[in-house]
Amino acid sequence: MRIGVPRPDDPELNVAPLIDMVFLLLVYFMVTASLVKSEADLGIRLPGMVQQAQTVDMPDEQIIEITETGCIFLNGRQYDSATSEELPELLAVLRRYRTASGASRNEAMITIAAHDTCRQQRVIDVMNCCAAAGIENVTFSSGDDG
Repeated sequence: MRIGVPRPDDPELNVAPLIDMVFLLLVYFMVTASLVKSEADLGIRLPGMVQQAQTVDMPDEQIIEITETGCIFLNGRQYDSATSEELPELLAVLRRYRTASGASRNEAMITIAAHDTCRQQRVIDVMNCCAAAGIENVTFSSGDDG
């Protein structure tokens, strides 16, 4: 005689306790989580360049003319004596020009127009003055008209 072995039924997964556990964990994490305030605009102004009330039209480049006698003209105005090697007046003007160019986000440019018969040491003095003022973009114009 055959004895019938009962076949095991497919196991069923009871989902109700799992859902209860998920909700309990959700409630737990919601209660224990700390609320973080979002950052607010504090209206702090960082130090930097001061904006100008009105725009200042500056020429793109300054022209330094060196005559045959050693006189130095910046945009038609004479600075320092013909024998001065330090050029303090020109240096002060070039520093102000570089600062103003930086504030207006322009590049400070200098063109040196030396007369053909001027002493080369005078040109070097002007170049040293530009370097001391922090101006790196220096060009030379050719010709006898400078």
